[in-house]
Amino acid sequence: MRLTTLRSLGAALTFVAALSLHPGSAHAEPTTVTIDNFTFAPAELTVKVGTTITWKNHDDIPHQVVSAGKFRSKALDTDDSFSFTFTTAGDYKYFCSLHPHMTGMIKVE
Repeated sequence: MRLTTLRSLGAALTFVAALSLHPGSAHAEPTTVTIDNFTFAPAELTVKVGTTITWKNHDDIPHQVVSAGKFRSKALDTDDSFSFTFTTAGDYKYFCSLHPHMTGMIKVE
């Protein structure tokens, strides 16, 4: 009985050790923000550190995604997209530099 318990404990420790060797294997799921009708949808998101967000333009005119000092997309034509991975916690306000009334917020925890 004691030998079986020790083997089970050894197997469990091996499993935990294997997980710790691959810290990058646990990652946040990608998330999409849609640009349509001069709005970002959803306008506000709360995500975990390591999340990649992709903005996809469904409007007939170009838009740009800008967070001052953090990230800036090129002008996105219809069906173009821009992705950014959030590696630091914080609040990221962003807007379309071509249409400044278009705003959004990413909260990274």
